[in-house]
Amino acid sequence: MSAYFDADRLQWLLGIEDTCVYPPEGSAMGQLDEHRLTGHDDHWREDFDRVVALGATGVRYGVSWPLTHTGPDMFDWSVLDERFDYAVNTLGLTIVADLVHYGTPTWLTRSFDDEGYPEAIALFAGRFAERYRGVVDHITPLNEPITTASFCGLRGVWPPALSGWSGWTRVTLQIVDGLRRSIAAIRKANSDATIVHVEASAIYETEDPALVPDVAHHEAIARLPTELLLGRVDEQHPLWPWLVDQGAPPLRLLEFTEGVPEIDVLGVNYYPDLTPRILRPLDGGIAQVTANRGVDGLRAVLEDAGRRYGLPMVVTETSIEGTALVRQEWLESSMALVQEMKASGCDIRGYTWWPLFDFVDWSYASGGQNVEEFVLDASAGLQASEERFAEKSDDLTPFFRRMGLVSIADRQLTRVETSAAASFALGARVSSSAG
Repeated sequence: MSAYFDADRLQWLLGIEDTCVYPPEGSAMGQLDEHRLTGHDDHWREDFDRVVALGATGVRYGVSWPLTHTGPDMFDWSVLDERFDYAVNTLGLTIVADLVHYGTPTWLTRSFDDEGYPEAIALFAGRFAERYRGVVDHITPLNEPITTASFCGLRGVWPPALSGWSGWTRVTLQIVDGLRRSIAAIRKANSDATIVHVEASAIYETEDPALVPDVAHHEAIARLPTELLLGRVDEQHPLWPWLVDQGAPPLRLLEFTEGVPEIDVLGVNYYPDLTPRILRPLDGGIAQVTANRGVDGLRAVLEDAGRRYGLPMVVTETSIEGTALVRQEWLESSMALVQEMKASGCDIRGYTWWPLFDFVDWSYASGGQNVEEFVLDASAGLQASEERFAEKSDDLTPFFRRMGLVSIADRQLTRVETSAAASFALGARVSSSAG
C-alpha cells in the first residue's frame, strides 16, 4: 500500500459527486451524469483548484466508465488524461479513482446482468491501472456494491432494472465477480496500486419487537457484498440458504471462497441523517424511516467495521443535507470524532467530505419520482431540509441536494462557498500542522 494512507496521520479528502448512469435506448429513465449536470465538465479546473484551496490533499473522483469505455475494446482517455495531468502533476493532488459509480457502458445491453460485464470491467480496470500507473495509484473498483444492487437489482430504478431479491442476488453476484477480476487486473498492471473498497454503512433498529429478526436480516444483507468479496460466504454462512433460495448457484458461491482478493483500505460511507433506519410495519410490509444518529452512528459503524474486517479505514463519504450551519456543525463534529477515534487507536487513515459541491438529486432522471427506498423523518433531521420532488424541466434548481461545502447557487451553476468550507479548511490545516 502507498504511503499516502500512512498509519501515522489522517488525510483530508474531498469528493466530487460522479454518478454516471446512461440507460439503453428506449429506457424510461433519463441520463444521470453528475459531472455534466453540475457543470463540472465545464468548471473542472476551478473545482480542482478549490479542492487544494480548502486544504484537501486528495480527491475521490469518478472516471465516467460509460463514456470512457466506448466499445468492447475501445477507449477514449482524452478527458481523463487532461484532468489527471492537471490535478496530479500541476496541483499535487492524490486521486482515488472510482471506476464504476452505478452505471455501465450502453454496449453492455444488460448492464450489470450482462454475461460480459465481469470481463468488461476487468479489462477496463486493467487498462486504467496500466495507463495511469504512477499517476493514479489509488483505485476503487466499484463504489457501494450494496447501493448498486438495490437500485439496479432490487427496485428496478437503474439498468438492468431487475426487481425482487432474486434480482438483487443476480446483480450482487455479477458485481462481486467483476470486483474479483478487476482487482486481479489492477494488481497485474500496477503492483503498487492501493485498492480502496468503498461500501455504504447500514444501521437498522426498530421499536417493534416483532421486527427484531428483520433488523438482523437487513444488517446481514448489507454486509453480504463485502462478505462475498472477502470469501467469507461458505455453506456455514447464515445467509447461504437464503442466497441459494434467491437463485445463487452454489458452485459460483464456492468459487468466491477461493483466490480471495486482497483489500488495502476499507472505505466507509456514512450519512448521519440517511444511513440509520428505523424499521416500522406498514400495510403488511416494512417501511424504512430515516433517523439522525449523528456522531454516535458514525462511531458505531467505524467500530463495527474495524472489528469485523481488521482493515485500515477511510471515511470515504459523509455529509448532511440542510442549511450551511447544519453542514458546518456536522463537519466539525465528524472531523473531531475521527481524530478522537484515531488517537484512541482506531485504524482510521482519512476523512472525506462528499460532495465538494451540491449535486442533482437522482429523482431527476426518473421524471421527478422518488427513487429512494426509505421515508425521511423530518423530525430527525435537526433542521436538515426535507426531501422534495419536482417536475423535470430544464431548470435543475429544484433538484439540487444541498450537501456540499460549496453551494451551486443558480441556473448558471455558480459556485459559492459556505461556512462549512471554511471549517473544513481550518480543520484540515490544523490537523496537518499537528501531524
